[in-house]
Amino acid sequence: MHELLSLVCFIVTVACYWGVKRVYLRTRKWWCTPIFAVPLLLIAAVVLVGIPYPTYFADTRWLSWLLGPATVAFAIPIYEHRQLIARHWLSLCCGVVVGMPVAVISSVMMARWLNLPELLQKSLAPRSISTPFAIATANSIGASSDLTAVFVVITGVCGMLMGEAMLAWLPVRSRLAKGALFGAAAHGAGTAKAQQIGAEEGVVASLVMMMGGVATVFAAPLIGWFV
Repeated sequence: MHELLSLVCFIVTVACYWGVKRVYLRTRKWWCTPIFAVPLLLIAAVVLVGIPYPTYFADTRWLSWLLGPATVAFAIPIYEHRQLIARHWLSLCCGVVVGMPVAVISSVMMARWLNLPELLQKSLAPRSISTPFAIATANSIGASSDLTAVFVVITGVCGMLMGEAMLAWLPVRSRLAKGALFGAAAHGAGTAKAQQIGAEEGVVASLVMMMGGVATVFAAPLIGWFV
């Protein structure tokens, strides 16, 4: 019975993602994005039915395992757009060098100002990079990977919405700057929004997101010392 229930949870998770994605492709509303709607629907279902988290995680853990191959696959678009990196390497590197430390430091300092527990401070530190890199960083600095994943989702949705509002208010005309804004601040969700704005913005956002993730993973010992 336990194995059957965990299998049902896996099927429901995949079906929920597939259904929400189809709805989002038709409506293009932010609250229909899979990164926002699917976790809320699954949490509501698990709570209402009363399924223990270990039972739900028993078979759905394979979806989390796929984050490993997804991280390796990030090397493909970097290779495909190597000419763009060669042309704008200084701007991209400056964006990463400035954006990532600001994201980590501001998160930790705000958590300290609110007097949050140390575990929350560590879990908030890597919130501005995509989930595979964030989980790897969280494991390296002694944070909770589950909490970090939640903060990554919240950051992505908020960054996607606030980034669009900021672009409407600020006189930013450079496609490079627009893409870097979404990639550095809102990782995957921001990259999807940048892709809707334009192809070049989407490419730059994905490059900044990946470069920032790699840089943060390598800087994990320094982040752990800072926290």
